[in-house]
Formats: sequence, C-alpha cells, structure tokens
Amino acid sequence: MPIELKDTPPTGEQKVNPVLDEMSKAGLQFGHKTSKTHPKMKLYIAGIRNTVHIFNLEKTKEKLDSALEFVKKLRSEGKVLLLVGTKVQIRNLVKSAADECGIPYVAERWIGGTLTNFDTIQKRVTYMKELEEKKQSGELEKYTKKEQMQFNKEIQDLEEKYGGVRNMPRLPDAVFVLDLDENNLALREAVKKEIKVVALCDTNIDPTLIDYPIPANDDAVSSIEYILGKLKEAIQSVKAPVAEEKADGNNAGTN
Repeated sequence: MPIELKDTPPTGEQKVNPVLDEMSKAGLQFGHKTSKTHPKMKLYIAGIRNTVHIFNLEKTKEKLDSALEFVKKLRSEGKVLLLVGTKVQIRNLVKSAADECGIPYVAERWIGGTLTNFDTIQKRVTYMKELEEKKQSGELEKYTKKEQMQFNKEIQDLEEKYGGVRNMPRLPDAVFVLDLDENNLALREAVKKEIKVVALCDTNIDPTLIDYPIPANDDAVSSIEYILGKLKEAIQSVKAPVAEEKADGNNAGTN
C-alpha cells in the first residue's frame, strides 16, 4: 500500500541519484489524484502527497532505460519509429523532436485508420504531394483565384493531417505515444496490427497492453520535454545501420 508523503520531498531519498534528481526537477513523479489511479499502476507508486499519487522514480528510470534500449535497437536495425503526441501544449515539441531525429510523427490529431487502413492513408499522402508539386510548378495558376484558394486550403488541411507521415512509406515497427489519454485509438490500432508500443503512462493508465510502459507524469510540459530529450539522445547516439554504411561505401568506391 502506498505510504503517505507529507512534508517530505515528493521523491524522498531518491534524490541522492543525480539522474533521479533531474527527473524530479522535471516533475515526472507527479501522478493524478488517488481517486483516478488505475489499479494496475500501483506497482509504480511510492506514496501519496496531498491526495496525489507519487511515482517511484527508481522504477520510472528502470522502465525508461528499458524503453530507450528498445528504441536504440530499432534505430540500429533501420526500423521505423512513429512518435505520437497531440496535446496542444506539446505539439511543437513533438514536431521539433521528430524533425531532429528524422522520424515520422503525429502531432495534430490521430486519424482513424493511420495504422489499420494504411493504404488509404498513403493514397491521401500521395494526393497531397501531387497538389504540392502542381502548386510549385505553377500548374494551379490556370485556375481562378477562388479555385486556387480552395486548393491552397486543401493542401494546408492535408499537411496538417498527414504532413508528419509524408515520408513513412510503410507501417512503423513501433509507436511511441506521449499522451495515451488523448490517443488510445493509436494504441488500439497498434495492438491490432501487432506493432510494438512504447508509451508514457500516468497513474490513470492501464499499462498492460503496452510493451514498454514508462510510468511518469504525462501532463506537465517539463516532463514531456525530459522524455523527448532522452528519446533524442537515444536515437542520435546510434550509428546508421550497417547495410546503409556499406551502401554508402560502395557508392563512394564507384565515383
């Protein structure tokens, strides 16, 4: 049973570890009110403070490390990771992190069928690219100003919906979800397609369907920033897959 943390710091003695101290400063330890806690998340809870459940950051670190090792393995094998985070306050963080890492993302709204009806999604992406090419080539200038405005609006709408997956030619090998309460459909589609799931799990989340759950605060921007920072470190620490390196070497030798 979680202990009551009264006037002590939320993470108690865990602060002796510098990494845990960083996590604490970022606010990863704060869960939801005790009344909202999912029973299967109690394994990761250290105590209660002011009716709010507090995560055991040692367990959070352990799960985060495991998730990041999985991400590194994916990267080393040249596999695709799709990053998902659509809460308004984190959209720009998600886009920025994904762009820096060169991975696909969904930051606006999860479109139903993104995974389970991928062929249709790809057709929309192809259509979007065709419209963009026509605009750039000046082909749309033959239409009236009103029609051009309609095309521009359509391009904007398509970019908002599908821009993050425009360079994802096949289903991802794993999905990293930052806000499961907003994107439970992404989880359900991934499970249906047998795609591995890494996800931030606040105290109100059922972690049992997630392959790599990371028990931590999924509301605070500082918490999301910390997790994304570690994700970027993990991805950027891995060299290009051996096959790519060999291909580069072969190309260099033929010049």
